[in-house]
Amino acid sequence: MKEELHHIPLVKNDLDHRFEINVNGYLAFIDFKETRSRISLIHTEAAAELKGTGAAQAVVEKTLLFIEQDGRKLMPYCPYVFAYVKKHPEWKRIVDPAFPAYGDI
Repeated sequence: MKEELHHIPLVKNDLDHRFEINVNGYLAFIDFKETRSRISLIHTEAAAELKGTGAAQAVVEKTLLFIEQDGRKLMPYCPYVFAYVKKHPEWKRIVDPAFPAYGDI
């Protein structure tokens, strides 16, 4: 994650079912569904104004850390999140083995 994004807090927006970061007034977010034991990440999006800033990667990293600290398992249905976990296999530790493509990570 880019150094300038470390200080930006992750917001768990339960009303809109998404994790968000606000970067200079623009949002990067991940839509989610949750149960008591798992969080499914569905879709990652960043405002066009954030292209190339690392905001999408930052919201993913902050969300994965939240899931781990919350003691839940990850279901990475979002292709961006799936690709991130595949590129950073240390995060496979939080992926639920019941995830359909678990063996592909």
